[in-house]
Amino acid sequence: MPELPEVELYLHALRSRIQGEVLGDVRLRSPSLLRTFDPPVSSLIGRRIQGLERVGKRIVWQLEGNLFAVFHLMVTGRFKWRPPQAPVPKKRAHGAFDFDAGTLLLTEAGTKKKASLHVVRGREELEALDPGGVEPLRTDLEGFRGALLRENRTLKRALTDPRLLSGIGNAHSDEILLYAGLSPVRRTHQLNDEEIERLFQVTVRSLREWVERLRREAGDSFPEKVTAFHPEMAAHGKYGSPCPACGTTIQRIVYASRETNYCPACQTGGKLLADRSLSRLLREDWPRTLEELEEATRARRVEGK
Repeated sequence: MPELPEVELYLHALRSRIQGEVLGDVRLRSPSLLRTFDPPVSSLIGRRIQGLERVGKRIVWQLEGNLFAVFHLMVTGRFKWRPPQAPVPKKRAHGAFDFDAGTLLLTEAGTKKKASLHVVRGREELEALDPGGVEPLRTDLEGFRGALLRENRTLKRALTDPRLLSGIGNAHSDEILLYAGLSPVRRTHQLNDEEIERLFQVTVRSLREWVERLRREAGDSFPEKVTAFHPEMAAHGKYGSPCPACGTTIQRIVYASRETNYCPACQTGGKLLADRSLSRLLREDWPRTLEELEEATRARRVEGK
């Protein structure tokens, strides 16, 4: 799912292409995309894009007449910039938004169509779509502390809860926690003042660095392959790879369709966090430390010879 840096990348690319331009037409193919009916989506046609902004992981177009088009790409929704009047693909496309300079396609690769478009009138209706989390790049240490400590959650859950902090998801929370040297299952109320300040500083630095990195990589081109995973990431998606900070093998916790990646040496004092599915399978044989894991790995290799 595109997170704060990836959404900012889309906004950067869209501002140079559609801000100040008139939306000539809307061609929707998928009825599941549109989640509102009043005002109708047709009311956007012929209106100029006055501004673009982000609300959490949502991309917002402000149009003339105090109208807002609010897009949530969810996991696999993506924007694609094409020549004017480009056809809407029959597969995996929700629709097209036509401008004089080009056509913006909205596609979704997954079989479960979760991307959404809300058309609302006025700031009050727009704010109703905001889960209310603090914007990490627009707050100070005290604002961050207040959000983090509002509930006693694991750090992983707290960082990714849009009601607490805005725009951070599964991928960037892994990166933040690695460089902050904090366990993803540590409880927020267990943190001391130094750890909270360190987490805040790392969060801001990491998000800003990724925003700038993605913009540099895209250059003047419209980003085509936007994903929260990036090959240069240190922890997320790097299970089995060495930690760039210490060389220890990155481990993971798998739950439902998500996973948390972490470095035992940098974040958990060498302790392996119990993976729910593997813990049920292995039970008392589940390794608790890096040393136990390495011993079990060596034993399996010997048995395999």
